[in-house]
Amino acid sequence: MGDLAVGARSGHDGPEEQPERTDGSATPATNEVVATGSESGDGGGTKEHGEQDEKPKNPRSFWKELPLLIGIALVLALLIKTFLVQAFSIPSDSMQNTLQQGDRVLVDKLTPWFGSEPSRGEVVVFHDPDNWLAGEPTPNPNAVQQVLSKIGLMPSADEKDLIKRVIGVAGDTVECENSGPLTVNGKALNETYVYAGNTPCSVDDQGGQFKVTVPPGKIWVMGDHRQNSLDSRYHQQDKYQGFVPVGNVVGRAIVIAWPPTRWNTLPIPDTFDQNLSAAAPGALGLAGAAPLVLWRRRRLTAGNPRVSGRGTAG
Repeated sequence: MGDLAVGARSGHDGPEEQPERTDGSATPATNEVVATGSESGDGGGTKEHGEQDEKPKNPRSFWKELPLLIGIALVLALLIKTFLVQAFSIPSDSMQNTLQQGDRVLVDKLTPWFGSEPSRGEVVVFHDPDNWLAGEPTPNPNAVQQVLSKIGLMPSADEKDLIKRVIGVAGDTVECENSGPLTVNGKALNETYVYAGNTPCSVDDQGGQFKVTVPPGKIWVMGDHRQNSLDSRYHQQDKYQGFVPVGNVVGRAIVIAWPPTRWNTLPIPDTFDQNLSAAAPGALGLAGAAPLVLWRRRRLTAGNPRVSGRGTAG
C-alpha cells in the first residue's frame, strides 16, 4: 500500500489510499502548494502561507510635489485676498495713536459681499474718492513685492487707498464748532481715541468748522489725528463734497497684524454705543400732530349724540 496524503480526507473514515502510478510511485498530495503567490481558482479563499505581499509603491518625491503645493497655496491666498481679508500698510500719521505709520492691518472684505454697510466708529479702508492722494509719493516695489502684493501677502502698492474712521452715515448731521466737541445728530462724542494734544475740531477756515448732513449711499470720515488728517473736512469742494461713496469702501480694518509688539484689535469705541440715530422728520411731525388731532376730536364729539367716539362721522 502506498504512502498516505497528509490532511486529505475522503467521504469515509480512515486513511485514504493514494493510487499508485504505473512506475510504482505514489501520486503527490492534492493540498501541496504548487506555485507560490497564487490563490485558489474561485478567488474567495485565503492567501497561502507561501504567498508574498506586493511591494509598496515608492512615494512621490517631495521636490516633485512642491510646485503643486505652491500653486495651491497661491490660489488660496488669492481667493482669501479677494473675498476674505487683505493686508494694508499705514503710510501716514493721520490715524495716530490708533494706528502708527508702518503698521500692517488686516481688512475684513467678506461682510460687504453680504450687503453690510459701514457703521459709525469703524476704521475703514476705501478707494480714493476724488484725488485725495494727489501729490503723495507712489511706492516703487520690486518684482517679488509686486507678486506678493497681488496675492495679498503684502500690501498693494498700485491701489490708491486711504484709511479713516467713520463718523457719520446716511442721514446723520455732523457738526464741529470751535474746538469741539464733535456732534452727531446733536449728541456730543467723547472721543478718547483722538490724538493726545489735539482738539476734536480744528479751528481754521479751510474746513475744520463745518455742519453737514450725510446723503444716502455716502459716509463722512475723519482721522484720529485731527490736526494732521486731510479727511472729509478738507475735501468739501470735490465732486462728492467730502463724502465717501459706500461703494468705494474696501472693508473694515479689524486687527493690527504687524509688528508683533502692536498686535491688537480695532473695536468700535464706546462713545458710538449711545443712540445717535437721526429722528425722521415724518415721525416728529406725526408725534406733534397727534395731540392736536385728539383735542379737535374731543371738541367735535362733546355733546353730540350723533357722533360716536369709536369712528369718524359719516
